[in-house]
Amino acid sequence: MRLPVIATRQVLFIAAENGALPGGKVGGVGDVVRDLPRALCAEGWRSTVLTPSYGAFHKLPGAGEKAPIAVRFRGTEHTVRVFELVVDSVTIVLFEHDLLTPTEAGRVYHDDGPLRPYATDANKFAFFCAAAASWIDTLDSLPDVVHLHDWHAAFYLLHREFSPSGERLRRIPTVFTIHNLTYQGQRPLRDNDSSLEAWFPDMNYDARVLADPAADDCINPMAFAVRRADRINTVSPTYAQEIQCPSNPATGFIGGEGLEKDLTRATEEGRLFGILNGCDYPASLGRRPGWQRLLMAAQDTAQSWRQENPGLTVHELAVDRLAALPKRRPLHILTSVGRIVSQKMQLFFEPLADGRSALEHILERLGRSGVLILLGSGESGYEQRLEHIAAGHANFVFLRGYAEELGNLMYHGGDLFLMPSSFEPCGISQMLAMRAGQPCVVHGVGGLHDTVESGVTGFVFAGKTRAEQSAAFVDRVEQALRLRHDHPNRWQKIRKQAAAQRFDWASSARHYIGQLYENDRD
Repeated sequence: MRLPVIATRQVLFIAAENGALPGGKVGGVGDVVRDLPRALCAEGWRSTVLTPSYGAFHKLPGAGEKAPIAVRFRGTEHTVRVFELVVDSVTIVLFEHDLLTPTEAGRVYHDDGPLRPYATDANKFAFFCAAAASWIDTLDSLPDVVHLHDWHAAFYLLHREFSPSGERLRRIPTVFTIHNLTYQGQRPLRDNDSSLEAWFPDMNYDARVLADPAADDCINPMAFAVRRADRINTVSPTYAQEIQCPSNPATGFIGGEGLEKDLTRATEEGRLFGILNGCDYPASLGRRPGWQRLLMAAQDTAQSWRQENPGLTVHELAVDRLAALPKRRPLHILTSVGRIVSQKMQLFFEPLADGRSALEHILERLGRSGVLILLGSGESGYEQRLEHIAAGHANFVFLRGYAEELGNLMYHGGDLFLMPSSFEPCGISQMLAMRAGQPCVVHGVGGLHDTVESGVTGFVFAGKTRAEQSAAFVDRVEQALRLRHDHPNRWQKIRKQAAAQRFDWASSARHYIGQLYENDRD
């Protein structure tokens, strides 16, 4: 039996999301910020997470109000309320102020459109990081490490680097985790209500350190963090290598997205590491759900969405399609769960030689013997294309939205999981499917490359262009279904080997400690 470890060191997380809070998770950041701190606690580190309350989380049961802090923003001093609660031995500090709730309460991210990208969120997170810096500066005992997550938290480094009070903050080593390099948070330096000089008019900053590589009159918080954090990590080893190469959209390769030179320099300086995210492995996942249970859960979900949004054809179609499916279990149940964005959807829609999409070819080859259920929401253009394809294929169900219970049933109840991401910093869906014994068809990039072994725990495809990748995707799906039908013993072996994989948070936490937190210690 493992004895408890006495906590002697402290890491302080700054993040926009926290999956430990109901409604606090939007994507992978929320998973990491929920799971990594408690894994670090088990390794003897005290973990504290700072996140905005968004006008909602400070009302959660157990949240107690602490002393407020003064935060200077837009040339004015603001009073920010501070709340604290403990979840699974992790202390969560919440900042509450109207500037952190620019629209409805509880909303984490906003979309301002292509003319003002990141404007609302940059305002909000610049203020949040100013609050975080002010709060840390009031502490009697400073943490051993401040761990920042994605561009939203990078504004903290402005205060560490350029504020008069930054001298104390500079004593604390910083770690910066890149969850997704596609989103970098660029905003103008000046002459805009969402700009650096609007937020901090008195700050004496160095524009060269902050500048976006493609626009020297803009701040790029992601680039700034890469240049100035003491340690940087990505959420898988392969992604850490990929982002040191320039992106090439013509071939479908997504790499450094303009920051490859900064990232290569960080590697040469010994500051960049790739550490795979973890996954929880409960003692038991319960019995595998039968077809009727999965079907009823999907029907209930679609019905509830239709009632909440009457007249939306996407929900009407889903209800009708589910009602028409056979009551007996189909020969093959294919599943896919994820955000409906370019990263996840591009290869589904990439045309093959005859002009039809990879998704349409997969549905054709699946035929009447199987069904594909896809759960997710995101960009409206991709959602509309999925709805259009679903309308023409009786073996395809598109559920536009997300329901965690249904998603878990799909991970546990499907036969083959599809995840053809164009790039994937780490990915969690493939881990959840594998954990439940559902093999995956994945594109061999990023964390997918690091977690799925083709022919052993799943099926991996590749290609030098998007056209080659989409064709290989379709072929891998067909090969997997043929193997499942013709060689059931080999299929069961792959299922068992997938379920036996362990990408646990305990291992990840030890890597964080050894490579990032204690790297400079004697």
